[in-house]
Amino acid sequence: MSRLLKILAFLTIGSVVAFFPLRWLIERSSPPPDNLGMVDGRFAPCPDSPNCVSTQATTELHGIEPIAYDGDTSTAYAKILAILEADDSITVISQTSTYIHAEARSGLWKFIDDVEFQFNDAESIIQFRSASRLGYSDLDANRQRMENIRNAFMASP
Repeated sequence: MSRLLKILAFLTIGSVVAFFPLRWLIERSSPPPDNLGMVDGRFAPCPDSPNCVSTQATTELHGIEPIAYDGDTSTAYAKILAILEADDSITVISQTSTYIHAEARSGLWKFIDDVEFQFNDAESIIQFRSASRLGYSDLDANRQRMENIRNAFMASP
């Protein structure tokens, strides 16, 4: 019995020791992409991989509806900013009066996704894009995150 406990302890400690350097490596090996921001009113297109959603994408794989709002843009902006700041996994990186860039980190491995919002006052909509920096599939994490933000936005007063 004690041999089994020693083996289990070794495996547990070994897993923990291996986990932290790998997580550190993941965080350090994914610098921000150089295509963030708006160019001529458009986000960068999603890559071919299924780990990105954008309101400006034309494919079913990547496309997602923008968030419509009533009232003024500054109120919609403040609501989105409050939702982002209330989420411990999201850090706002930069912002202007019509644009927000944030980083979202996954729970265990801390993979980084870039989340962008653009506020279109003329159409009263919020365009957005959420894309993983690493990997191929995100198991729909970007789409789920953006739908959660949409639901929180619609539920807030």
